[in-house]
Amino acid sequence: MWYSEYVKNNKEAFLNKVVSISNQLGINPNWLMFVMYWESGLNPAIRNKYSGATGLIQFMPATATALGTSVSALANMSNVEQLDYVYKYYRPYAGRMNNLYDVYLVTFFPAALGKADNWVLQTSSLSPRIIAEQNPAIDLNKDKQITVGEFKRYVDLKKKDLH
Repeated sequence: MWYSEYVKNNKEAFLNKVVSISNQLGINPNWLMFVMYWESGLNPAIRNKYSGATGLIQFMPATATALGTSVSALANMSNVEQLDYVYKYYRPYAGRMNNLYDVYLVTFFPAALGKADNWVLQTSSLSPRIIAEQNPAIDLNKDKQITVGEFKRYVDLKKKDLH
């Protein structure tokens, strides 16, 4: 399985659970491993000092609350325990994630799932500029907006690491 060599604790139980929840979600477990590796290095306790995002898929504080937990609680869970919340996060999107891009889009910007490549990531409360400024590595052409297609190219650049 992709990135399995980076699982530091509970390796067998963790990988088995990744396969189990991926099967329940109808996705390839490699896709989930890819997202968790690039979001957290597979470290369930890692926290972004700016946003407070925590854990395997970098749960935002409001997202953790909506899932019935907190970023502090997530940071104190084992990697295997935290996978219950990873599953709970992705469950509403089951059947709609058809490739690695979809799984990563659901993680990074769920509103973009199913949108055309030219769709610009934004919401009524988040301008394209703010999203691009907070994620400069994804704004590949530096035009202060991120499209779905640009996000896919960013993922493709990360995938080169696998070869």
